[in-house]
Amino acid sequence: MARLWEYLERLDWTLLAAAFTLAAVGLVAIYGIGVSQEPADLFLFHKQFVTFSIGVSIIAAFVFLDYRHLRSYGLMLYIVGAVLLLGVLFFGVRINATQGWFRLGTLSFQPVEIAKVTLVIYLAAFFVRRGRGRLSWSTLGLSFVATCCYAGLILLQPDFGSAMIILFIWLGMVLVSGISKTHLLLVIISGILVFSLLWVFAFKPYQKARIYNFLNPLTDVQKTGYNVFQSTIAVGSGQIMGKGLGFGTQSRLKFLPVPQSDFVFAAFAEEWGFVGSSLILLLFGLVIWRILHTAYLGASNFEILFGMGIAIFFMGHILINVGMNLGIMPVTGIPLPFMSYGGSHLLAEFMGLGILMSMRRYARSAHRDDTKHEFLGI
Repeated sequence: MARLWEYLERLDWTLLAAAFTLAAVGLVAIYGIGVSQEPADLFLFHKQFVTFSIGVSIIAAFVFLDYRHLRSYGLMLYIVGAVLLLGVLFFGVRINATQGWFRLGTLSFQPVEIAKVTLVIYLAAFFVRRGRGRLSWSTLGLSFVATCCYAGLILLQPDFGSAMIILFIWLGMVLVSGISKTHLLLVIISGILVFSLLWVFAFKPYQKARIYNFLNPLTDVQKTGYNVFQSTIAVGSGQIMGKGLGFGTQSRLKFLPVPQSDFVFAAFAEEWGFVGSSLILLLFGLVIWRILHTAYLGASNFEILFGMGIAIFFMGHILINVGMNLGIMPVTGIPLPFMSYGGSHLLAEFMGLGILMSMRRYARSAHRDDTKHEFLGI
């Protein structure tokens, strides 16, 4: 019993408390959206609550698993993620014009969310194995090809937002691992070239329209710019204190699209106002800070890189989702961590937190088998 208590004391309860609070706020927001309907519909709330309970169990399970095995299985996990992304193209179901879900009865699963975590594990293990100091041309190129394989499969669904998150994770981890100015310049040029090719040959008309609307939000508020226009109205109408739980008119009258997932931040801002929205952003900041703190305390390069990768994963989602709710980022369908409705992304986020908690638990016994080199900012 004493040993169990010692393990529990090592966990980052501040991080867990912030994450659980955000998940609880998301449940409250989904509940408010459900009760505002005529008649009230709490199916999504109940389903999200069950998913949250499973997510807590996942964290508990990972706490008692030794995270150090993940480094050895990095390539295997990468292959599993690739197989899932490939399989969904043939055996998945199409929802909202994206073939990105496996469905079994009433249950659905989106493999791209798990693939984001497996990519972080793979890249952390890959950079540690091949990197000593700054990354070489071959390491940079091979890691980019591996990342593009994921991104390409995701674009075939098509899911542009998640593909951008995948590339964002790679870029962030490359910067943390150490990259020369010449390499960085090449990455920037390559990024511009890849985006240009995607724009000409891969982007669908509605995806181009979203970028046009981002550059000029008032171009077509009745059609292609409708989502962002209604979202900004919802955020602004919340004013200082909000309209109260279940009294968000944009959600209740169904002006705000998918308020339980893509635009949950706007729905929450309308009901809880500037004060509530500010508290949410502070909680997200606390989550990122505690993840970075765990990475900083890492006993090896793998721990540091994995922690940084998970932080980048969360930051990408937060910046894009909140940005599109405020009309300062293109609409991409990226969920808001912990708060948006959806089981796949919530379980993937809790999986990442569970591995971080395992790192905290085994911190004292971890073998410092890497010669820790200097990472940016660490």
